[in-house]
Amino acid sequence: ILPFVSVNQILLLLLVLTVCAILYNKVHKVPSALKNEAVDLESPEEMEEEIPVVICAAAGRMGAAIAAISSIYSNTEANVLFYIVGLKNTIPHIRKWIENSKLKEIKFKVVEFNPMVLKGKIRQDASRPELLQPLNFVRFYLPLLIQKHEKVIYLDDDIIVQGDIQELYDTKLAPGHAAAFSDDCDLPSTHEMVRSVGMQNTYMGFLDYRKQAIRDLGISPSTCSFNPGVIVANMTEWKHQRLTKQLEKWMQRNVEENLYSSTLGGGVATSPMLIVFHGKYSAINPMWHVRHLGWSPDTRYSEHFLQEAKLLHWNGRYKPWDYPSVHTDLWENWFIPDPSGKFKLTRPDS
Repeated sequence: ILPFVSVNQILLLLLVLTVCAILYNKVHKVPSALKNEAVDLESPEEMEEEIPVVICAAAGRMGAAIAAISSIYSNTEANVLFYIVGLKNTIPHIRKWIENSKLKEIKFKVVEFNPMVLKGKIRQDASRPELLQPLNFVRFYLPLLIQKHEKVIYLDDDIIVQGDIQELYDTKLAPGHAAAFSDDCDLPSTHEMVRSVGMQNTYMGFLDYRKQAIRDLGISPSTCSFNPGVIVANMTEWKHQRLTKQLEKWMQRNVEENLYSSTLGGGVATSPMLIVFHGKYSAINPMWHVRHLGWSPDTRYSEHFLQEAKLLHWNGRYKPWDYPSVHTDLWENWFIPDPSGKFKLTRPDS
């Protein structure tokens, strides 16, 4: 009897194993396709974080935006998505320039900025009309223009990037801070430049301290200013703190009370940001915003210092696509000529 029982047990065991095998195959047959899908989803190309970079393309200086985009794209392996912001009449030109040049490989979205949002918020100032261009205020409206990203980089058009934009994107923002900027007192090598051209790098150079509304802020006039031409911003925090509304409030107060003007240091777009972000911003590595290259046609940085810099900014009147200007060779490395021929560089021999 014992051998007979053993055979039955073996047969029963085999039967159970067979049923288990069939059930296992049935259960795992469909997920094998899902498994492949999961592998695809986790491939580096798909999972790599998108870095949104906002740059304006203004009429008359589109070559600036092109050089900036070209420099960023050429110096990184990161997954960059360019948001190119323009006015309705300039958008076809910039799109055609990109699509008919080596930049056709970039990922980009063109966003139209409606200047009507600025109606009644800008005091006319004849001394520097270029500072009143609507696109100068795009940075105030980042969360309205860029919907799906938590973290965004905003860059002025008169920059070139020599480092990997991923580094700038990885800038840490302290809890409660909606933005990171470069302090105007942060780089010893720029202090000499600032002194030599008589440039202001404190709040006194931007706000009119004769006005009671400015004195009521309680900000010392000797407080170091910051430059909002390079911004790393947290959109959630920006919206939570209603910063666009706060910036608009100070624009309107300036219209009524003339609290700052473009005859002072930074024009009308910097001053509201200095007020609203005072004491509430994180720091960008100073080498990621080497500026004042456009402040004087005569004052130059050392070539060694400029090679070390990750980002160069020609803030000031003397732009590298115009003449006179300094360090134009560094900028022209990244410039791509306009296929339509509308935008031309101004050079002494042209």
